[in-house]
Amino acid sequence: MKFLVSVTAGLLSVGFADASPAPLLAKRAVSTDGSCGGANQFTCQGSSFGNCCSQYGWCGSSAAHCGASCNSAFGTCTGTTKPVSSKASSAPAATPTSLKVSTDATCGGKTGNTCLGSTFGQCCSASGYCGSTAAYCGTGCQSNAGLCGSNNGTPSSSSSQAGSSSKPTPSPTPSSGGASQCLNGKNIPYKMTSDAGYSDLIAPYNLRLPYKPAVVVLPTTNQHIQDAVVCAAQAGLKVQPKSGGHSYASFSSGGKDGSMMIDLQSFQTINLDKSSGVATVGGGVRLGNLADGIFTQGKAAVSHGTCPGVGIGGHYTHGGYSHTSRNWGLAMDQVVGADFVLANGTLIKATSSQNPEIFWAIRGAAESFGIVTTFYVQTRPAPDSITYFAFAFNGVMDSKTTFTNSFLHIQDVAKNASVVDNKISFGVYLDGYGSFTLSGAYFGSVADFNAKVKPELLRSLPSNTPTVQNMPYYDYLVKVSGETTIKVPRSGYAEHDNFFAKSLTVPESSGLTRTTLNTLFDYLKTAGSVEYYIIINLYGGPGSAINTKDTNFAAYNDRDSLWVLQNYGMTGASLDFVNGINNAVIKAQPQTKFGAYLNYLDPSYDAATAHQLYYGDAVYARLAALKRQVDPQSVFWHPQAVGV
Repeated sequence: MKFLVSVTAGLLSVGFADASPAPLLAKRAVSTDGSCGGANQFTCQGSSFGNCCSQYGWCGSSAAHCGASCNSAFGTCTGTTKPVSSKASSAPAATPTSLKVSTDATCGGKTGNTCLGSTFGQCCSASGYCGSTAAYCGTGCQSNAGLCGSNNGTPSSSSSQAGSSSKPTPSPTPSSGGASQCLNGKNIPYKMTSDAGYSDLIAPYNLRLPYKPAVVVLPTTNQHIQDAVVCAAQAGLKVQPKSGGHSYASFSSGGKDGSMMIDLQSFQTINLDKSSGVATVGGGVRLGNLADGIFTQGKAAVSHGTCPGVGIGGHYTHGGYSHTSRNWGLAMDQVVGADFVLANGTLIKATSSQNPEIFWAIRGAAESFGIVTTFYVQTRPAPDSITYFAFAFNGVMDSKTTFTNSFLHIQDVAKNASVVDNKISFGVYLDGYGSFTLSGAYFGSVADFNAKVKPELLRSLPSNTPTVQNMPYYDYLVKVSGETTIKVPRSGYAEHDNFFAKSLTVPESSGLTRTTLNTLFDYLKTAGSVEYYIIINLYGGPGSAINTKDTNFAAYNDRDSLWVLQNYGMTGASLDFVNGINNAVIKAQPQTKFGAYLNYLDPSYDAATAHQLYYGDAVYARLAALKRQVDPQSVFWHPQAVGV
């Protein structure tokens, strides 16, 4: 059994056929970089990386390359190969007879698994997962379930995937000149550092982190993106897509100088299929235009954040919260498909049934694996109206007792099923100017809100300035945006800030304790002249649609939070203070396992810490295994990307 592959209008089509390898193999160029098929149309036959071409377009000799998904149009599918030896795998230790080679990246402990001979890496981390980085092979490494120490994490040649011991040759020395020649040859629009307009294109949302890409690609077609990715790989440049450019860590600019930034500003399609409710949305669309487009075309709505200028690319692949999320789910939960460019330049369709593992990874870590050129988003009929409410409380920040008691009461209400269900969502805003405001949305009338929710919500809380208003759904979107319109210019977006932000996800099982809140209050009183704010949004509680999913649904670990905190400080002077907010909470509640939220990126974390906080061990191990298959050269890279 083998695959027949054809490329039509830029789309990869795969089918089964029982036949010998296609005669085209003899006419194709032998792979020189470990890739196969895709834009270069290389064959693995006779390459030094392995004769089998995996479904993701990489040469190798493991079951992942030569098995059921082997692409016989670009190699053989028998496992015959010329393995490249490596120091780590030249003489692997014998696998203990009592242990099985890990097939799911777990190891040690009660699993009965060893990493020796696995495709995930030969080191077993302290937390019981196979890998190949210092986080797995260093401190805490379990030597009874794998190798430990430097150069020991590479999977053995007998079972390696491309990018491991049978990996492609090292990437070429990065060359923007080489990239420009390649881009010119493919007639792809781009800007170099000396070109007019380059500075405007690279200006980040967070002015504190102004990275300079070596080249900015301005594609207008999927083929442009496919070819640009191949050009980057050949030139040794790392790649990151820019959808809206709103990354808190400026990762859409590469997260370092010298990357290739692929700007999706020309990908502005918004088409609503009224019969299915599925919207086709270009990868460069901003949230305000998305909301306006689907409402105008068919009175449709979908979960998304409140800031109109944020791009769909990062928001819909890393969570995506708003006050509709407890009722409808996160933004990523609405994605039902994507057109996706892989590291070898291949364009694929990813859904729950087509390339399901990539579809899983797109919703949580898309930028580590490729570029979403088009999203397919399931919308729903927009409600006729929604009730917006806000209560600005007086004097809460003047007293530790008042602050702590007020928040504990709000937390009790948030967990009270007789008051809270999926129809309500809210969050608390506080800042250095003494503000303490509770605001949110209620899917119902003012009369119902006043009767069911308001009395218990405000019971025992200080006096306040109230706003409770039922309004048409579209007007609500404008209200919470803080702007006069949710429409955003398709190009030339010029909103910027200078800030440092961190986040904390608070498990539903623990919430925030009295001790923690007292400690937080004391710390906030040390702010002095530092400008900051904290937003504490309700994710969990009775009826929350956010927490009905799990990590089998998407590569997103935060499905059991009660609260998510965004701690935001303006200007560079706030770095230490914002770090201190997190530290105050964590140290006061050491029994709680806090996490972090992907859309509030913290660039100060090293890669291992980021992977743990954002994904957790199990999700990250699964992502890392896929990364080795799909992008073994780490073409798609930023400082906290999968595989770093």
